[in-house]
Amino acid sequence: METKIDQTLDCKGLSCPMPMLKLAKAAKGLSSGQVIEMLGTDPGSKSDVPKWCDKTGNVLLSKEDMDGGVFRFVIQKK
Repeated sequence: METKIDQTLDCKGLSCPMPMLKLAKAAKGLSSGQVIEMLGTDPGSKSDVPKWCDKTGNVLLSKEDMDGGVFRFVIQKK
């Protein structure tokens, strides 16, 4: 079943700490259970996003490497 994405956050081209700051800000605006997709190119995001999810209690539904050095994270707000 395809996960419904409520918001897409484009962080491509941004370097640490901007992707995480933008993700944290965007997540504040979501309701519990809503899903945000984050696209980024910062290699640090691959470890930062899962750590942030653990710390905040949000759920990392998926993480994948896409073409062109882009990483895709799908996160559900707790």
